[in-house]
Amino acid sequence: MAFDAQFFAQFAANYTNPLDLTTVSSPVSFSQQINFAQGSGAGQADMMWSDTRTVAASSTDAIDLAGSLTGPFGTTATFARIKGVIVRAAAGNTNNVNVVTPSSNGTPLFLAASDGIAVKPGGLFVWIDPSAGGVAVTAGTGDLLNLVNSGGGTSVTYDIYIIGASS
Repeated sequence: MAFDAQFFAQFAANYTNPLDLTTVSSPVSFSQQINFAQGSGAGQADMMWSDTRTVAASSTDAIDLAGSLTGPFGTTATFARIKGVIVRAAAGNTNNVNVVTPSSNGTPLFLAASDGIAVKPGGLFVWIDPSAGGVAVTAGTGDLLNLVNSGGGTSVTYDIYIIGASS
């Protein structure tokens, strides 16, 4: 099997201030592309997993990155390292989708256990690490990534995309 992936980030804005005789403009733009080729070194990955998932009110979706996910060809996806995570919260959600490193057996995506980020309805979380190391996934002790419904009353839906290396 062969693998390649491309991530694109683009931002463009124009801030204007209309004055009496002129309009002052401050345009800003940023564009970055990060490519991944087949392998497990820097700028490389060899596996991916994606899904659309729903989390019940006040519940947690614990994603086990080492052995419980089914890859796109029906095989078990066991990540040794992750190099990219994208979470897109559905615009119709009422609550946030919190992306969290659990305090027990968490994959150290964030700086400390229980750290995370709230992805508000319609929002997007993107994390990319093209280094050779990525973030280590350790089966049984550091392999969970939690997606938490921030509130009660309604479920939340999100799309998730993960790329990484098997070794």
